[in-house]
Amino acid sequence: MATYAIGDIQGCFDELENLLSVINFNQNDTLWLCGDLVNRGPKSLDTLRFIKQLGPRAISVLGNHDLHLLAVHNGAKKKKKSDTLDAILDAPDREELMHWLQQQPLLHTDEKLNFTMVHAGIPPLWSITKAQQLAREVEKILSCAPQAKIFFKHMYGNTPTTWDDHLKGWDRIRIITNYFTRMRFCTLQGELEFASKGGLETQPGGYLPWYKHPKRKTAEQSIVFGHWAALQGKTDAAKVFALDTGCIWGDKLTALRLDDLTYFQAPSLQKTSFTNR
Repeated sequence: MATYAIGDIQGCFDELENLLSVINFNQNDTLWLCGDLVNRGPKSLDTLRFIKQLGPRAISVLGNHDLHLLAVHNGAKKKKKSDTLDAILDAPDREELMHWLQQQPLLHTDEKLNFTMVHAGIPPLWSITKAQQLAREVEKILSCAPQAKIFFKHMYGNTPTTWDDHLKGWDRIRIITNYFTRMRFCTLQGELEFASKGGLETQPGGYLPWYKHPKRKTAEQSIVFGHWAALQGKTDAAKVFALDTGCIWGDKLTALRLDDLTYFQAPSLQKTSFTNR
């Protein structure tokens, strides 16, 4: 019985099947999925159906592409030219799949394993307890269909850029969502910067990767995250594990066995390139 955390799948279902074969995944094992289950890859529908049918054997957090799919489904956003979501939107089980996806959390913690999973990260000024509390604020809205429809209309945007405990309304909900699903670089105070999407060579002045701040309040917690393919799985930070290794960009799909920190990988079958994203 083992727990495996897997980086961004983004519809690369064939690679997921190959990776599960590599780890000899069986009915006693549990999968953690770091978000972005869908989009850009060719088999997002197959990916959703497979993970959903695993039931409690699969735990997934929401990524920015998952939220984008839900926004499109709810009529709050139009598809982008780069989206590969038509198979889901045309599927006979679309409503069932979207209801399931919308109930997934933004953050998952296992106290026994001492691991937390999130898609993009946790800002350095938040403790795990505070992050859990704030994630629940958004999750509560997503669990209520009428509120969720309004949420998707207000979800997009880069402001506010800095956390304030006194933030209210959609500004508060938007920045919480952005921290968990879009963050890369930030200041110690949590000021976000969205323009730099490459690796550490794109680090803007005054900013650090969220996990590099020396006074980060989650330093004692082991964290797995996805979202940042340009890191190529390397953080050089104790207890922080980057698992998006660019499968959709022609690199690899990565799993980390949380029980003993062993890595497993399956090569990408995609013909795209990270440099051409």
